[in-house]
Amino acid sequence: MVPKEELLIQPGETVLQGLWIDLGSRMEKDMSWQRIEWLVAEHFEELACLEDSQDRLYRDPTDGRLWELFPVRPELGEQSPPHLALIAPQTAAERFGVSL
Repeated sequence: MVPKEELLIQPGETVLQGLWIDLGSRMEKDMSWQRIEWLVAEHFEELACLEDSQDRLYRDPTDGRLWELFPVRPELGEQSPPHLALIAPQTAAERFGVSL
């Protein structure tokens, strides 16, 4: 089990990209993907989601920074690797139609 402190977003991080790992007989989510899943389930505060989309806006309660989560390949649904990226407040407000 990875310590919680290692899962948290670090001050210099701006992007996390999940990837599939091909183990030959099966595919497995990489550590970045697992970390993104933990962050959105256990740590981040969800602020908004786009209608008819998997795109979501989150706030990190540790430092208040905003993060946008979206699938790399939306056509794959939940099987798509996730992309988590820092987003500027103004951009987030415009994209998600929220006031921050």
